[in-house]
Amino acid sequence: MTAEQYPKVYLYRRIVQAKLFIDNNYADKIDLGNISDEAYFSKFHFIRLFKSVYGKTPHQYLKYVRIEKAKELLKNEVSVSETCFFVGFDSVSSFSGLFSKVIGTSPSAYLMKHQQTKRKISLAPLSFVPGCYAYQHGWIENSNFEEAND
Repeated sequence: MTAEQYPKVYLYRRIVQAKLFIDNNYADKIDLGNISDEAYFSKFHFIRLFKSVYGKTPHQYLKYVRIEKAKELLKNEVSVSETCFFVGFDSVSSFSGLFSKVIGTSPSAYLMKHQQTKRKISLAPLSFVPGCYAYQHGWIENSNFEEAND
């Protein structure tokens, strides 16, 4: 590694450190000051560097992480209000608004959809397995082609 490359690697490590800070503390009340302090950069320099590396500002990335964690919680049937506070939002209305904007459906509709899917799977698990796979393993007697002829 040349002397010219070292500063770039050092800067990149500091940006990665800040990203990991977001990943590990997304549920806490963190802001740009906390994150940029973690990387030892001024706020504005940090925003530019972070966006050049990850394609999102630190705030956009924090929102992304929170929404992804919220999706996981909702899939595991955690209530909307609990999910909201678990991922670091202060109000259900702001959480619901952002979730709807990003995902395209409200958190409650997302939760209900996954609850319905789980019920359907428990009632007819074989209908969620591709027919060719089930046929190959002897779970069904007819192939997809024979079923189409019925």
